[in-house]
Amino acid sequence: MNSPSTQRETEIRARIDQLRAALRRHGVDACLVPSADPHLSEYLPEHWQARQWLSGFTGSMGTLVVTTDFAGVWADSRYWVQAEAELAGTGITLMRIPTGNNTQHVDWLAANLPEGGSLAVDGSSLGLAAAQQLRAAFGGRAITLRADLDLVAEVWSDRPALPAAPVYEHLPPHAATSRADKLAGVRAAMAAHGAGWHFLSTLDDIAWLFNLRGSDVSYNPVFIAHALIGADTATLFVGGGKVPAALAERLATDGVVLAPYDAAPAALAALPADATLLLDPRRVTLGLREKVAEGARVVEAINPSTLAKSRKTAAEAAHVREAMAQDGAALAEFFAWFESAIGRETITELTVDEKLTAARARRPGFVSASFGTIAAWNANGAMPHYHATDASHATIAGDGLLLIDSGGQYLGGTTDITRVVAVGTPSAAQKRDFTLVLKGMISLSRAKFPRGTLSPALDALARAPIWAEGIEYGHGTGHGVGYFMNVHEGPQSISKAIPNADMAMEPGMITSNEPGIYRPGQWGVRIENLLLNVEAGSTEFGDFLAFETLTLCPIDTRCIDRGLLRDDEVSWLNAYHATVRERVAPLVTGAALAWLEANTQAI
Repeated sequence: MNSPSTQRETEIRARIDQLRAALRRHGVDACLVPSADPHLSEYLPEHWQARQWLSGFTGSMGTLVVTTDFAGVWADSRYWVQAEAELAGTGITLMRIPTGNNTQHVDWLAANLPEGGSLAVDGSSLGLAAAQQLRAAFGGRAITLRADLDLVAEVWSDRPALPAAPVYEHLPPHAATSRADKLAGVRAAMAAHGAGWHFLSTLDDIAWLFNLRGSDVSYNPVFIAHALIGADTATLFVGGGKVPAALAERLATDGVVLAPYDAAPAALAALPADATLLLDPRRVTLGLREKVAEGARVVEAINPSTLAKSRKTAAEAAHVREAMAQDGAALAEFFAWFESAIGRETITELTVDEKLTAARARRPGFVSASFGTIAAWNANGAMPHYHATDASHATIAGDGLLLIDSGGQYLGGTTDITRVVAVGTPSAAQKRDFTLVLKGMISLSRAKFPRGTLSPALDALARAPIWAEGIEYGHGTGHGVGYFMNVHEGPQSISKAIPNADMAMEPGMITSNEPGIYRPGQWGVRIENLLLNVEAGSTEFGDFLAFETLTLCPIDTRCIDRGLLRDDEVSWLNAYHATVRERVAPLVTGAALAWLEANTQAI
């Protein structure tokens, strides 16, 4: 009898063989399977998790390429350890890339496909910008992009159905801006571009614009849909039966009509010949772009809603502060339990997830986790996107560091926090790494910068104390965070990304601050708070912004090497802990309050 791992490896090999047979049937040289759906989502419904189904690699980002004699998954450093383990025995090669935005698979395809060859990819899940990169790389070698071939559909016979969860309304007071006002703002931006029409596919943009939410994607309160906005009409393409009749009537009063989900391509094809359509090439697929009526003029620019939803209003920011306090209270309850239970009862990484989620669920306004909790003990913490499973997880015992990266979806905001706590006695080396990461986090937290600064320019502030010791981490320092929305949102990114004008920092943006140090096979350290862009005065040199720290949870001072902190850094930490105590204490009692007070004392 085969072991579960051997059976899994056999199944993966069989799927790749079936895909290769499809390549031969259609006379193409390779198949590209991105981690994407028709909405270019980061987190995918099961129906579109083709790369995972084919390869067995479960990371949220990665690209699979299969030829007649090669199969490889391109993944960045966050996933290397995980991918090595999951791809072992499948015949699929891990292709290491430095960052998640890297396009080395494009260069590989251009160099390895035969001149005059062809590449199959499902155009309905291939981003327009990605297609443009492929065609640019293939042009010199006359390689054809066959975006009309969905080979995965031919071999995935038991593919899961599309999600059918109902859509619901995000209501006041948490929905602080009306649907009508949001549509008016988008239409004003359309007019500024000279466009009478605008097509949207990105699910968080659609949910934000229409003040609707759903549960079609794990952890993200979104639903599967497209939208076409006209000068005085708006069509929402959504699965039948997903929108209750009473909600459909309320949408109609704002000029929003419903249409079948699969009618979106035909609507694009039916646009008037003289139409001017606004499309975001980074947020629409090649397949949908190619459906646009032939005579229509297309203006390529960022979705106006992407910019608007990134800039939280004052009312939204107030709700986020409330959500952060409730989240901090849940964390205080969890850590109070953890400190009392460790060493007295068996605690695994899975226990941490269970207890922390339960603590959040007791808080008002809680809806769900905002992503799968990462609870990583010692060596597992060295894998930034590690996830414990029933089959593989650690028991927390002895001396070491426990890394917990978690978050919640609340009606008034989305949280994302990482804390590393000591169990037993941390070593001098662990304290050193922890303190270097803390120095980087504090450095970015205290930044003041001109309004409009491109967010990648701030990345080095967090890395500088870590670089100074000859250490680096492979992920970005900060990502945008939604408002009861996706925990990852653009357009800003504090990272090594190549900047573009859309990444300008503006008031109201919420961004994570999460530098790290990872020692493979030993431990990992990451400390994460969320930061709000706030106005910081004007000078003769222009308007300036600073960060307000939103996250409210103590940082474990047992892990700090005090000799590595400057006095001003200690002052920042003490002031932060005083704020945490002041804001969270009214929401907790008993053991949680005692834990909070003990862990926010000045050092």
